Amino acid sequence: MNKVWYLSQINLLEELPMEDLQMIDAMAPMSTVKRGTMIITPDQDNNNLYLLKQGKVRLFKMNEEGKQLTLGLLGKGNIFGETETVSTGSGSAYVEAMDDALVCILGKQDFENLLTKRPQVALKMVNILTQRLRESEEMLEHLAFRDVRYRLLYLLVKLAKRFGESQSDSRPFLKLDLTLSHQELANMIGATRESVSVALSQLAKEDVVRTGRKEIALDIEKAELLLEE
Repeated sequence: MNKVWYLSQINLLEELPMEDLQMIDAMAPMSTVKRGTMIITPDQDNNNLYLLKQGKVRLFKMNEEGKQLTLGLLGKGNIFGETETVSTGSGSAYVEAMDDALVCILGKQDFENLLTKRPQVALKMVNILTQRLRESEEMLEHLAFRDVRYRLLYLLVKLAKRFGESQSDSRPFLKLDLTLSHQELANMIGATRESVSVALSQLAKEDVVRTGRKEIALDIEKAELLLEE
């Protein structure tokens, strides 16, 4: 497997020349993470940054009753983790692999050396973290005070825009490149599995969503119109 090619697809590093990618390749071991694995937990003593080369991860918080609230969904090309000098917003959150993932693990000292040698990486890091913060604030605003139907629609629109695939035989629906159960959707929006199942059934009757075995397709235009009501 060509790890350097994967590194070249990571947003943070896309502008680096091949010799720098080869340097990072030597310092950042690659790891395969199975779907459902908790890569980071709040009580974990972690001082690494993770470069997501393949797969998707979910950042979420959990209260004392075990209720979960999603903070962000990241696809390949993203970075997460914490060091003493760099925070990606995941320090007090759980990070879970939503499917089988490939990550590079970069230690604090190696990453700081990289920033010193390549200031453009530091600038790009600032841009990525600023965008991450905006997305998290937007998601929390939309999920905090709305009913289950609205929260589910909002989540599905976000997922479709980021992970949706057009199907020639089912336009205008976008099929989510994710395998999600009703319980997993419920965990993402802080709802119960039963309420999510009811909302999905209603949306299916309105032909806004189409569902199969852990498969979901969304008519994003209809969904966005419903969000505006």
